[in-house]
Amino acid sequence: MKKIISGYLLGVFLLIGCLANEEDPAATDNDGDTQEEETTMPVEGLEIIAENLDVPWSMEMVEDNMFYITERTGGIVRIEDGEAKRQEVELEHEISTASEAGLLGFTLVSDFSESNQAYAYYTYENGEGQFNRIVTLQLEDEVWREDDLLLDEIPSGAYHHGGRLQIGPDEMLYATTGDASDTQLAQDESSLGGNILRMHLDGSIPDDNPASDSYVYSFGHRNPQGITWAEDGTMYASEHGDNANDEVNVIEPGENYGCPIIEGEEEQEGFVSPLFTSGNEETWAPSGMDYDDDTLYVAALRGSAVLAFDLETGDYREVISDLGRIRDVRVEDDYLYFVSNNGDGRGSPEDSDDRLYRIALSELE
Repeated sequence: MKKIISGYLLGVFLLIGCLANEEDPAATDNDGDTQEEETTMPVEGLEIIAENLDVPWSMEMVEDNMFYITERTGGIVRIEDGEAKRQEVELEHEISTASEAGLLGFTLVSDFSESNQAYAYYTYENGEGQFNRIVTLQLEDEVWREDDLLLDEIPSGAYHHGGRLQIGPDEMLYATTGDASDTQLAQDESSLGGNILRMHLDGSIPDDNPASDSYVYSFGHRNPQGITWAEDGTMYASEHGDNANDEVNVIEPGENYGCPIIEGEEEQEGFVSPLFTSGNEETWAPSGMDYDDDTLYVAALRGSAVLAFDLETGDYREVISDLGRIRDVRVEDDYLYFVSNNGDGRGSPEDSDDRLYRIALSELE
């Protein structure tokens, strides 16, 4: 049923149009189909916090409803007190314009208000090829500058870069990496591709990793783009399947999640099958995710929705739809925040896309 927006626009919005990277229309990836449907249908109880974002990818929130949002094209937008400002980002390497590549994962350190420091994951190219790297960024005078390199030469290909960064409850930095369009990398434990990586905040390898000399925390992943933790410390990740069979997994250290040997509901000894799967007939292209009250909220790109997975019943449902591709979500203070991603070259953006939205969790019941 069509509903009416009851929220209101906050503040001054950026008027810079979206510049999406060229996408490979032949890529057999369930993140890749062009969305033909209408992208902005009204949703009851919805508030638009900001508009005209340039291919937003990762969202961080600090006190007093201040946000930092990475844009795949290389910017970071600060939104505070209803005003949005695009901040310059100075990196050691130029951002790659390959499909799905760019400035991706981003997370703030716990003492950000004092240190002005964050972690970032981005794609670049040099004379030896195309890679992803994890770095620290330092904010000074409205400019983010690459400060320290934590990990370099993470595999990168035509697509499937992974890219999500999160600091876990154990105060370790976790990163998702894609198979870089080479599914065999996901089964190569010596590779940094097709994995979830775990490191100390200074970039060193923890002694209690599954292999003490390796960043690899779990492997056998195709293109994971979301990670979160429940209150009891259980770790979850979202992952793109091959055209279908998208997954939400419980992540255990040292486990093999099967790509490309098994997918969806398939089971085989030595591999972990997903907690939830879209199956053969449906696609989600899941990206960012968050946890609240036995529920996983997951952004869906091709699913054009925010999905809510009930960990008690094993059911899931769409709680947001008709707004186009959704890239990242966050739950804070009884609200769900999320960003649309219609300007990424695979959606159908309207004049004011992309947007940061907010809706009360009570509206989703």
